[in-house]
Amino acid sequence: MPTAFFLNFSIAGFVCAILAFFVHSFSIVIITFCVLSLLLLLVLRPIILGFQKSINQKTGMDEKYVGKTAVVTEDIDKTKGLISIYDERWQARNVEEGVIPAGSTIEIVGYDSIIMKVKKV
Repeated sequence: MPTAFFLNFSIAGFVCAILAFFVHSFSIVIITFCVLSLLLLLVLRPIILGFQKSINQKTGMDEKYVGKTAVVTEDIDKTKGLISIYDERWQARNVEEGVIPAGSTIEIVGYDSIIMKVKKV
């Protein structure tokens, strides 16, 4: 990810720009920039990767719904249907062939956005 790579150079450049007002030696500013860039790369990379992992964490749908059973409230086929779970109504699609009639018990095997993928128990 380019942002993570160039962020350390931006911070090091900003610090060196401030340092250049007080130190008039070009070589000291360049050495400071190089050392600070390497240190920031070592420090910031794990932090940014940690943020990326937290963004990619599961939404909680897997724990709350997948693998649970629910009741069919409207016949389910490959294109339409409704289920009820935890007093909530969800759109559902049958992952197997055929129609699951209303009143049947199903198992939630996955989801796609707000549509539950189900199979008959």
